[in-house]
Amino acid sequence: MDLIKNKASRADIGTQKAPAHEQVYRTLRSQILFGELVPGQPVTIQGLTESLGVGMTPVREAIRRLISDGALIFQGNRRVSVPLLTAADVEQMIFARNAVESELSRRAAGKMTAADIGQLEQIDQRLDRMIADGDVSGYLRLNHAFHEKLYDHANAPILKDLAERLWLRFGPSLRVVCGRFGTQSLPDRHKDIIDALRAGDAEKVAKATTQDIEQGMELMAEALTEN
Repeated sequence: MDLIKNKASRADIGTQKAPAHEQVYRTLRSQILFGELVPGQPVTIQGLTESLGVGMTPVREAIRRLISDGALIFQGNRRVSVPLLTAADVEQMIFARNAVESELSRRAAGKMTAADIGQLEQIDQRLDRMIADGDVSGYLRLNHAFHEKLYDHANAPILKDLAERLWLRFGPSLRVVCGRFGTQSLPDRHKDIIDALRAGDAEKVAKATTQDIEQGMELMAEALTEN
């Protein structure tokens, strides 16, 4: 398949007021993050302009930024693709995610109110329903929303930016994991994180985050090996 049809994305671009290149960037970033663009699948620049209903210039600018983010690679002949992960990539990502995201969680633990933790729990409850229903798209979006909400409270923009770039690199492969294991087999240490937050134990929050990362990435490595 040469391009991803996305009518909702086209509508979003038409109603938002950000510059066209920023709108295209956000749309493509979301498609990459949640696996709508399959790793290794080539996509033409022309195809993207047609599917998103925008000109060539904002698409090229968005692609340039996403290549810089490590979310896309240029394949020549005006084609780009989401990178395929290797076992070595996954090993490095486990190290990087543990260092960055566990620290974000640790910092957030000291700043979250009971109301903040309650909002996080509401996201997790919705996530549980997605898992039970086998809703892969819903799972991917709410899993990201849970971590994003948690890390927002760290007030550490440099670390948060690093985490977002890492998610762009491994996010597309989460769909591979879901296809291999199904949503109900995926690890979920979110309740451990919430319990540790309520207890005010920053180290336990960081540890539960590390466990959540390692279990998910190990499943990813297994799924990628078999595909």
